[in-house]
Amino acid sequence: MRADTSREPASAVLCVAAAASLWGVLGVFSRSLSDAGLNPVQITEVRCLMAAACMLALLLAFDCKLLRIQAKDAWMFIGTGLLSISMFSVLYFTATTMVTLSVAAVLLYTSPCFVMAMSVLLFGEALTHRKTAALVLAFAGCVLTSGLLGGGGAINLIGVAAGIGSGFGYALYSIFGKYALRKYHPFTVTFYTFLVSSVCLLPFSEPVVLVSAVSSSANVAIDVVALGIMCTSVPYFLYTYGLNRMDAGKAAVIAFVEPMVATLAGFAVFGEAVTIAGIAGILLILASVFLLNIEGESGKYSRNP
Repeated sequence: MRADTSREPASAVLCVAAAASLWGVLGVFSRSLSDAGLNPVQITEVRCLMAAACMLALLLAFDCKLLRIQAKDAWMFIGTGLLSISMFSVLYFTATTMVTLSVAAVLLYTSPCFVMAMSVLLFGEALTHRKTAALVLAFAGCVLTSGLLGGGGAINLIGVAAGIGSGFGYALYSIFGKYALRKYHPFTVTFYTFLVSSVCLLPFSEPVVLVSAVSSSANVAIDVVALGIMCTSVPYFLYTYGLNRMDAGKAAVIAFVEPMVATLAGFAVFGEAVTIAGIAGILLILASVFLLNIEGESGKYSRNP
């Protein structure tokens, strides 16, 4: 379905903002599951498994033909599922246990810069002055957000590295997804992405221990459902609805509320402090993403499922 960019109904704007808000509280539930004893691999496993199950139910109910793919295209979904979603999720959930939710979320938002850099190297795209400025802003933002300058406390370099790594892993989705979306519907790509991720991580997630942990506590089960449905499946549908009715670059800019919500959630739920340097870093990184989204190929850098 092609986006109708001639007008942007309020419902589309609200859906994109709601999706970004739900993504923003992802760290709240992942940290809760971590406190319950689940490791980042197990948290990623339950998230991807729940999302794949929801997507499968939707496709079976409305259009089974979207489940058809060609075997020769499996590499695309290995890229989006294993190399991207699995990597970025594990690293992001690791980061949320080591740094504040605002830092983890804003470091994840460096992904458009990685997409831009890889597009220059892999696809021969021009490195313009605007793109260079975006990289400089993103780097400066990472320095400030991580606490390397004016942070006023101990710096968890492993947590910062995990956050930046999650941004790189997420960027890989745009690279592999670029090929997959040329042939397949977004729902098809999303389903097989989460399916591949959940299947590949299953042997490393200690399934027996994982099932026991989820079934033994109602709170853990609720967090799993919230993570897989409320923070993954629902926001994807909302974002897709909005994206089909507005320009991709504008949708990506509206999605800037995600790290803001993560910051508020960290403060409200965990009492995380917000420093002046951290706020400045967040603004610099968001400014870099804004520059990339007005480059003229904004759809490439928009949020993907």
